[in-house]
Parts: sequence; structure tokens; C-alpha cells
Amino acid sequence: MTKFDIELLVLLPILLPLAFAIVMLFAWNNLQFQRVMNLVAGSVGFIVSIVLFSTIYVNGIQVVAIGGWKIPYGIVLVADNFSAIMVLMSGLMGFAVAFYSIVTVNKKNEQHFYYPLLQILLMGVNGAFLTGDMFNLYVWFEVMLISSFVLLALGGKQEQLEGAVKYVTLNLISSMIFLSAVGILYGLTGTLNMADLAVKVQLVENQGLVTVVAMMFLVSFGIKSAVFPLFSWLPASYHTPPVAVSALFAGLLTKVGVYTMYRVFTLIFDINNEFIGTVILIIAGFTMLTGVLGAAAQNDFRRILSFHIVSQVGYMVMALGLMTAFSFAAGIFYIVYHIITKTNLFFISGIVEKIKGTYNLDTLGGLFKKYPSVSLLFLISAFTLSGIPPFAGFWAKFTVALAGFCIEQYLIVGLSLFVGLLTLYSMTKIWNYAFWQDEKQESEMEREFYKIPIQRKYLLYSPSIFMTVVILLLSLFAGSAFDFAVLTGEQLANPQYYINAVLGGK
Repeated sequence: MTKFDIELLVLLPILLPLAFAIVMLFAWNNLQFQRVMNLVAGSVGFIVSIVLFSTIYVNGIQVVAIGGWKIPYGIVLVADNFSAIMVLMSGLMGFAVAFYSIVTVNKKNEQHFYYPLLQILLMGVNGAFLTGDMFNLYVWFEVMLISSFVLLALGGKQEQLEGAVKYVTLNLISSMIFLSAVGILYGLTGTLNMADLAVKVQLVENQGLVTVVAMMFLVSFGIKSAVFPLFSWLPASYHTPPVAVSALFAGLLTKVGVYTMYRVFTLIFDINNEFIGTVILIIAGFTMLTGVLGAAAQNDFRRILSFHIVSQVGYMVMALGLMTAFSFAAGIFYIVYHIITKTNLFFISGIVEKIKGTYNLDTLGGLFKKYPSVSLLFLISAFTLSGIPPFAGFWAKFTVALAGFCIEQYLIVGLSLFVGLLTLYSMTKIWNYAFWQDEKQESEMEREFYKIPIQRKYLLYSPSIFMTVVILLLSLFAGSAFDFAVLTGEQLANPQYYINAVLGGK
């Protein structure tokens, strides 16, 4: 590939969703056209993300200076191993959710620009993964916030509006803190290019103020990642929108906050700062514990899954707080497995709701006898999330725990193992109530489900089947996947790779 081809490839994950969104907006009254365009957008985006990932794997870090401006003065996009992995996950989610939306999103929501908003959200997510500039990271966060707020409120139900208000309020506070931190950082260094910041932050005389700025970023990204004690907006909102939106948010959106924590605290701020590492580990421990305890207390399928997002983010933050190349690799592998698994669990919850008309565990039951295929899909994802061998979740939890053992962080490792047991309890609770126990009575919704054409049922099941196959492949080839995660972890632990690629070795 020529340099122009590679630069265009780095730009496409941002340009394609924008182009498809514009096309769909021009056809705002033609829902069938929008559905087809959304499927095409999801498919093309997934293919582009695979090609980008392969290109970065072969050719290394790629840098694009927008408009030909001299680095570090202009807008810069950077695709390294980590951002390529995350764009690949974004492409995978966009592809799966595009097909899942066809069956699960009602016409009223489609008429309120559901499909263009979905593409704008994916554009913002990919922009955040690829940007090499702190101010543009803020811009992409705002793009995500606006589109995700509207998607959360689609339908206009009271619980949706309440959840959306909590979501947007806390995220606006996060954005305010983020922008303030960016301003202070610019005042200290005179630059906002991430690679340039990595060099100049080390030269600032007042390192105490640098640590304060680092904590401001931690709070801002912590809100977006839903870490303790800043997570209340997530379980209050993620169970309220259409299930396709919940699946995309659960799998991908919170990981943007986690990604930026990894990026900023491995590149810009000193990864060996004992104070920062300790604070991150304390936050991780409380996030894991409070999330899983909240899940155990719930009796609604999607609310349990929502609290588990909080708990699992704790493991990712724990891997960051351990501050070693191996722990970064373990955290990256954990992020990948969780995006796939959590999305599939929300897909399955939507299938259950289509059958039974409810997410309430007290009124569910009998699914194992009547729908063994749905039960099998749930079991595979539940075993994976709970860390049961030989599934990918086991290797993810094992490597994070091993990273802690290697540096003698026994307390946080012990807590992570205990949280793993409670995760298994929550998944067992869903299995017992929804699948294993006898059916109380057949609902009117279920009788209507019988009448749905078999082709439409296949379309409903197919995204979950696809994601289950991806889970099994990740579990089967966990060694190869982790090898690449190790290379990525080494890149993060040695920021000079990123700096040299962007600044030309200066």
C-alpha cells in the first residue's frame, strides 16, 4: 500500500459513518432505504476496520497530519496497535448492532433518526480512538455525548428520560473537568499534541501541578468509564433505551473512557508514579466490588447486566493500575473479550424480551425447555463473563490476576477473585429464574412470538449466534490473541514508540 492509501485507510473509520449518516438524513422519510444503508455502513465499516488492523499489524504505527500541517501544530490522527484493536471492536459492534436493530428497533424510533444517530455515534467513537490531540479528543467526546443522549431518550418513556438526564448531567460535568484540565495542561506545556505532551510534561518544573491535572483527567475519564464512586448514571440509564442501543453502549461506549485512561496514563503522565498507580488500584477495587454487589441485588435482566459493566470495568482499571507491560496486555485482552461478551448478553436479553415481553426475572421461566438454542447462547456468554475455563473470560481474569501476583499486589488480586465468584452467582441467578425454573404461565407476548415468520426469527437470532461464534474463536485462539495484546502492552509501556512515530524521532 502507498502512503496515501494508508492515510486514507486511517481516515475512513471516521469519514464513512459521517458519509452514511448524511445520506440517510437526506432520505429521512424512507425507512427501508435507511435500514439498507445502515446494514451497508455496518458491513463496510467492519471490513475497513479489519483492513486497518491488518495494516497496522504489518506496517506498524501510522500517523496522518490533516491538511498537511506540520506536527505538532495541526490535527493529527494516530493508529497504533491499541487504537487499531479498538477500531476493530467498533467495526464489529457496528456490524452486529446494524443487523440486530432491524428486528428490535420499532418504527417510531426509526422515524426519529435512529440510524443516522447510530452512525454519528460510531464516528465519534472511532475519532476518539484515532485522535492524537487532546482537544480533538474532547471534541469527539462531545460528538458521542450528543448522539448517545438522543439515542438514550428515544421512545420518550419516563424512565428513559430520567436515565438520559442523569447520563447527560454527569457527562457534562466530566466534559467540564476535562476541558479545564486540557486548558491547564496547555498553559503548562504550550501544546496539546499527545506525543509532544509526553515529552514536554516531563520538563514542567511544577510536577505537583502536573499530578493535580492527572487527577482531573482521572475523574473526567472515570465518569465516562463508570468507575467508583462515579458510576450511578450507568445502571440508571443503560437498561432504559431500545435493547440494540443498550448492547452498543454496554459493549463499546464505556470502553472509550477506559481507552483514554490507558492512553493518557501510559503516554502523557508518568506510568511509574506510585501515587497515581495506588489511586487507580483503590478505585479499581471499589469499582469491582460495588458493581458486582449491585448486580447481585437486582431482579431485572438488563439491570443485572448494567451493574456488571461497572464491575468488569474495575478489572480493566486494575490492569492499568498495576503499571506493567504485562498488566497492560492483560487489560487490553480483557477489554476485547468484555466488549464481545457483554454485547452478546444484551442481545440475548432482547431475544428473551421479544419472547416473554419482560426483563423481570420473577415473571420469566421455562426458556430452557422451550428455547434450548437461546439457552445455549446465554450459557456460553455467561460462562465467559464469569471466567469459567476454557472460555476467553477465564484467560482474561487469569492474566490480570497473574499480573498482580507478579508484583505482589495480593490484596487487589484476592478481591478480583472474590468478585469473580459473585459474578458467577449473578449469572446463575439469571439462569435459574429465566431459563431453568418452570414457566409460571404463557404470556400473550409469547403467543404472538409463535406467529412471527421463521425468517424474522432467524434474523433476530443471527447477531447473537455470530457474536457467540466470535467468543468461541477468541477462546480457541486466546494464545494468539494474547500474543498481540503483549505486543500492544509493550508499546504502551514504552511510549517512545508512539513519540518517535508522531514526532519523527525528535
